[in-house]
Amino acid sequence: MKIAILSRDASLYSTSRLREAAEHRGHEVKVVDYLRCYMNITSSRPHVVYHGEDLTDVDAIIPRIGASNTFYGTAVVRQFEMMGVFTPNRSQAISRSRDKLRSMQILAAKGIGLPVTGFGHSIKDIEGLLEVIGGPPVVVKMLEGTQGIGVVLADTPAAARSVIEAFRGLDVNILVQEFVKEAEGADIRAFVVGNRVVAAMKRQGAPGEFRSNLHRGGKATKIKLTPKERSTAVRAAGILGLKVAGVDILRSRRGPVVLEVNSSPGLEGIERTTEIDVADTIIAYIERSVAGADKKSETPSPY
Repeated sequence: MKIAILSRDASLYSTSRLREAAEHRGHEVKVVDYLRCYMNITSSRPHVVYHGEDLTDVDAIIPRIGASNTFYGTAVVRQFEMMGVFTPNRSQAISRSRDKLRSMQILAAKGIGLPVTGFGHSIKDIEGLLEVIGGPPVVVKMLEGTQGIGVVLADTPAAARSVIEAFRGLDVNILVQEFVKEAEGADIRAFVVGNRVVAAMKRQGAPGEFRSNLHRGGKATKIKLTPKERSTAVRAAGILGLKVAGVDILRSRRGPVVLEVNSSPGLEGIERTTEIDVADTIIAYIERSVAGADKKSETPSPY
């Protein structure tokens, strides 16, 4: 196959590992900076141009779209979709996952366990919002934040009001969530490919830090998931339409609750912690998917 990895930087660990795995399996791979792509939106003949060359002979793409470039990145993915190119994560699924509020509403509607979450607009309603959550301590999150940025733990009503007023004063949209104390500063990253969890790790926050992000000094260890945690991760990714996803889960008293579903999960932490070749698993999934699509296209129409 000819595979295009949509990534801003070919030297990034995840990008280089995906390229290495695909080439090892005999595929031709090109790393494409999606911000340098431009599109010809023509009826019946849509195509993508990169450095003056039409990308018309691509069998599959692997989107590695950065959070700050979601709008343009998903437009490029959508253009490839219109060309009939396979992608494990379609543009609409990526957009859903990037909108924390939208994704939580979708997951809640399907019965996925979530932290008790509130969303409001006016600072006049802060007391009511906190009451919905069950009162402090609460976690206040920017909708656009990544890697733990824009996430604040407020221990008291006064602290919660101060943080919420500060964010809303800057016209920043936020979620307010219950603080799951029993998680003890740890969460689980379940890596989903297709319809199964292929690797999982526990991330423990640094001493005194409630955020477990590895970028913030958290430590990762390999972990075995319960059947409920596995099914929750697979269902959450599937509901959002993602075939490659990192599902972040907390262990609460009422069972697993989903914090976030990431459409461009990093490979470095999960591969080094679990010693599982996740990149190879992703490429193998793409091979099966493209082969299945080819077989379907070869089936003669009954009409």
